Amino acid sequence: MLAQLIEFATNHYVLSGLFVALLVALLVSELRKGGKALSCRELTALVNSGEALVVDVRAQKEFSAGHIVDALHIPHDKFAARMAELDKHKEKTLILVDALGQHSGSLCAQLQKAGFKAAKLSGGIASWRNDNLPLVK
Repeated sequence: MLAQLIEFATNHYVLSGLFVALLVALLVSELRKGGKALSCRELTALVNSGEALVVDVRAQKEFSAGHIVDALHIPHDKFAARMAELDKHKEKTLILVDALGQHSGSLCAQLQKAGFKAAKLSGGIASWRNDNLPLVK
């Protein structure tokens, strides 16, 4: 299998080069979407030191099923309309949490454009659960 891949790449070097270039461009684009991705440990350290606030952007039903202690709930679909509620927390890093980590990047970019310090929980609430960390209802 590897030999066939190498043979294909050498016979179609232009096509293979374009594929690699597009893959790198996609990766760079995704990494720039907004906010540093934090681990559960980094999130916990920032919150415990008083330097950060967790903002859960999941739907009400998901939030009610379990969320990180003291998380502020602003659903993804109402985020733009309710962003002014975050002004009183401008000195803190806002850590956005969603279900799997796929939507919080674009919201981090919005926050950064508005002058906030923003980050996202890598892997979302799923990574929090995978690490067996506590959730409250």
